Amino acid sequence: MADTANATAHPARSHAVGSTDVPLLEQTIGDNLDSNARAHAEREALVEMATGRRWTYGELLTDVNRVARGFLASGVRRGDRVGIWAPNCAEWTIVQLATAKIGAILVNINPAYRTHELAYVLRQSGVSTIVVAESFKGSSYPSMVEEVRDECPDLVQVLVIGSPGWSAFLDGAHQVTRDRLVELQAQLTPQDPINIQYTSGTTGFPKGATLSHRNILNNAFFVGAGCGYTERDVICIPVPFYHCFGMVMGNLAAVSHGAAMVIPAPGFDASATLRAVREEQCTSLYGVPTMFIAEFALIDKGEGFSVEDLASVRTGIMAGSLCPASVMRRLIEAGITEMTICYGMTETSPVSTQTTPSDPFEKLTGTVGRVMPHLEIKIVDPATRDVVPRGTPGEFCTKGYSVMLGYWDEPERTAEVVQDGWMATGDIGVMDEEGYVEITGRIKDLVIRGGENIYPREVEEFLMGHPDVLDAQVVGVADPKYGEELMAWLRLKDGAELLTAESVREFCAGKLAHYKIPRYVRVIEEYPMTVTGKIRKVELREAGEQSLEGEG
Repeated sequence: MADTANATAHPARSHAVGSTDVPLLEQTIGDNLDSNARAHAEREALVEMATGRRWTYGELLTDVNRVARGFLASGVRRGDRVGIWAPNCAEWTIVQLATAKIGAILVNINPAYRTHELAYVLRQSGVSTIVVAESFKGSSYPSMVEEVRDECPDLVQVLVIGSPGWSAFLDGAHQVTRDRLVELQAQLTPQDPINIQYTSGTTGFPKGATLSHRNILNNAFFVGAGCGYTERDVICIPVPFYHCFGMVMGNLAAVSHGAAMVIPAPGFDASATLRAVREEQCTSLYGVPTMFIAEFALIDKGEGFSVEDLASVRTGIMAGSLCPASVMRRLIEAGITEMTICYGMTETSPVSTQTTPSDPFEKLTGTVGRVMPHLEIKIVDPATRDVVPRGTPGEFCTKGYSVMLGYWDEPERTAEVVQDGWMATGDIGVMDEEGYVEITGRIKDLVIRGGENIYPREVEEFLMGHPDVLDAQVVGVADPKYGEELMAWLRLKDGAELLTAESVREFCAGKLAHYKIPRYVRVIEEYPMTVTGKIRKVELREAGEQSLEGEG
């Protein structure tokens, strides 16, 4: 198991270096798959609950090699960009591994994209082949691709999963020998670009973070080591493959340790997730906090599920946003005592810090853990870029094997965030004396009220202690007197009475500093979310300001 506890750190400055006890994997993803598939050929590798299809590692390798040869037969070459636009399915995983085998660069396309966004990504990355699902959530992906095809001059091949054209594509594999695949795979290097992931910018077009075999294979391996994975683990992956959480922390963490991948449903479904855990006896469960909240809400209703359905789960990963203490408490009460918290971003493959199963409760809920092996982290003053003392907030930066190669074809935008090997995350972090890091929000989410810096995370945690509150998000809204005022957006528990700004202020009085008490309160059924499960605070802020204009 990876040892982050032995990370060395400067005693006074917010700077830490990860352990190097376990060496980095200097392999390509294809070579790593080959060795693990041979070692665990008869063990289960992949389960798709929606169709009941299952693969052992031996069978998975056979299908990956077939798709890889199919790509070669259809003209795909090393360095070509292959897009994938589909919800979670077995073919997503197979295409991911097959493109890595031949050195094609997989371009992850957000399943929620509409035609305008799709056209931009296809053009910007120069996708020549795209693999698409027939449909998802009412969207016909092949039709949408046809709509934008004239705008994408590089696009020459559209493969629709499950169609006659897909079968013909697979049949074409016989035109390329196994020896030829082996020969081409041997020419690849771990430093080669292998994946482009478009980060969901809140302004302007998204940027294509370009990642290498070395980036994502090592991050997957060490995250899996942090969970204590072996070939006996069965990982339930309800998070999207389109994002690093699914394809790196899920698929590649499993493959690099010989563990099994379970796909509970094409998109997140709390009941399908619990059913998959129960039926497949999953030992690991992934999710963002809102997913775990939804699963426990189903259990609490007692409609077909109980806490016993989680009995097989030992570990897992919660990421995407900070872990509420109430959720971690429920997990521990359910016997999931080795849940880990990860923090990172697409541009860093993604994970920079992770908690360990032995960390005390307050570290699991109040921090995102300590520096990962072979990485270096620091907290800097956003203005001066100087490393700040322990306990002082600043911008979280990370350096090491995980930092992306750059934004695809955008050197200027890359230079804005990567300098001297350091990736500036835009997140506000605080490092304590033991090297644990607390992420208190995005620099752009920081609320400055009358000159006072307010970190929404602190207020959200406090509000979640209210007996009627299921989840809380706090944003700043424009105010003529103070510059910004706090607005709390609350999701309430079933049967709870409607909360007002006055009742929330009474709950906070004497417990929070007056300037941290929300002036405005709104109740909401569901938060606006990105496809990766992150709450879109920018939308909450806009909606809040619009509601205030309406009141005015």
